[in-house]
Amino acid sequence: MTVNEIRSPELATPNGHFSQATWVPARGKLVFISGMTARNRDGGVTGVGDITAQTHQVCQNLTAAVEEAGGTLADIARLDVYIRNMEDFAAIHAVREQYFTGVAPASTMVEVSKFVNKDYLIEINAIAVLPEEDA
Repeated sequence: MTVNEIRSPELATPNGHFSQATWVPARGKLVFISGMTARNRDGGVTGVGDITAQTHQVCQNLTAAVEEAGGTLADIARLDVYIRNMEDFAAIHAVREQYFTGVAPASTMVEVSKFVNKDYLIEINAIAVLPEEDA
């Protein structure tokens, strides 16, 4: 599946690693990935107090989920990002650029006051569109 970028000259250039909008072919399998946090495979929190380490863990968790569905990070068309501190914007996008190397997903980022675990600094949910499976 190919995620395609939409860029309008009527909109400002994105100030982070995301697309203004994306489009994908209508055929395929939609995968809705729940909010991923810095919770590691063992159930602990990776990178307590470290937004860079937590963002890496979140991206690794997104990778594991989309790959289990049969896709890759390149199939992710949409991200919703929740963070504890908007001051971490640049650090988060620096990590995202390492994982989302093609067309960047459309994305929204908002600051929140609390997560289900006091040690979480970031949570990301995603929507992926996987190619139609061969019959």
